[in-house]
Amino acid sequence: MANQADKDFFRPLWRRVAVVVLLAVWFAWEALYVGEQLWLVIVGGTLAYAVWTFFISWKDDGGKPPPPAES
Repeated sequence: MANQADKDFFRPLWRRVAVVVLLAVWFAWEALYVGEQLWLVIVGGTLAYAVWTFFISWKDDGGKPPPPAES
């Protein structure tokens, strides 16, 4: 699980999109021109993880603090 500093850094949508686009371009480069299978698997797995983390399972709390715990 990412710590709060990581979540704060990736809160703006443009940063998450930029990371995923960069990985997608790198993946395409490896697949179409280089053909190095090890890097293709590494970048492909990283791309899949980034899409899952940044878009599918992302829960944005809007910068609100968590509710106080009841005692």
